[in-house]
Amino acid sequence: MRDHEEGSKRIVIAGGTGFVGRPLALQSTREGHRVTVLTRDFGRATLLLGPSLHIAEWDGRSDGPWMAALEGADAVINLAGEPIAEARWTPARKRLLWDSRVEATASLVRALSRTASRPQVLINASGIGIYGASAGLPLTENAPAGSGYLAALSQAWEAEAAKAEYLGLRVVRMRFGMVLGPDGGALPRMLLPFRSFLGGPVMPGDQWVSWIHRQDLLDLIRWAVMTPQVSGPINGVAPGAVTMTEFCRTLGRVLGRPSWMPVPAFALRVALGELSTAMTTGQRVAPAVALHGGFRFRYPELTAALEQIVGADRWTAGSRPASGRQEP
Repeated sequence: MRDHEEGSKRIVIAGGTGFVGRPLALQSTREGHRVTVLTRDFGRATLLLGPSLHIAEWDGRSDGPWMAALEGADAVINLAGEPIAEARWTPARKRLLWDSRVEATASLVRALSRTASRPQVLINASGIGIYGASAGLPLTENAPAGSGYLAALSQAWEAEAAKAEYLGLRVVRMRFGMVLGPDGGALPRMLLPFRSFLGGPVMPGDQWVSWIHRQDLLDLIRWAVMTPQVSGPINGVAPGAVTMTEFCRTLGRVLGRPSWMPVPAFALRVALGELSTAMTTGQRVAPAVALHGGFRFRYPELTAALEQIVGADRWTAGSRPASGRQEP
């Protein structure tokens, strides 16, 4: 962010204790920015983030004292949302996924409408699931929305964020792919079977995996904050999308383990129900806006990304998965 900054910024992060939000908050603070984290659990946030950040309690629905944090802020970054793949998609779970994203975003935008000195930009998380299941040519930000639950969820989520444009804010909708890091997201769950010589792709294997190293995603979010000409959707993925088979083969090679035991699609459907579709289908997504805007990825290729995360310590790196909770 220093490449663009003209001084310290006041940044509000909703969902600032999660897999993406916590390192973003800490890194921004180290760079001299004044960060406020909106959280449901004040005590937990204080333990995770330490005393250098301001913490305001909110529930993702109601007005309250937390709204004062928005007054005079330079940027709001909304990462709130329950993890998509944490549990089977029961009707109750789907409602929780919806409310923790759509309703939380609506709550933020309502609060922004009541501020006298509004932020310049809202960076709002979204997902590449908005494109639906797809294959073939890479999808850029201009591709139309697809069908299915994740596509409908992402469209509603982005629609609430877009309302902030009528308030005069620059709105960026950051569509996350599979975020790779050692302490959350999908990767730690994949490491255990590979370390036990039981790793292999989720079938059919030819579905595309559009991934991004967490550090690149943090950099991309901060780049979007500091780049005034950027607005609208941005695909938060690396340039090097791969198939599921290639992803698992590369992971096995980095770990020094085989990738030979495929996970049948029907077994996932039995175990996970509708959630299994998020793993057995995919999207081949390209970060066109980032590349055309001059953003430089640290880890554009999968091998280098995985080596940085798990290659330094093949036996222990990332072996203790975190929940990856992105809280409203």
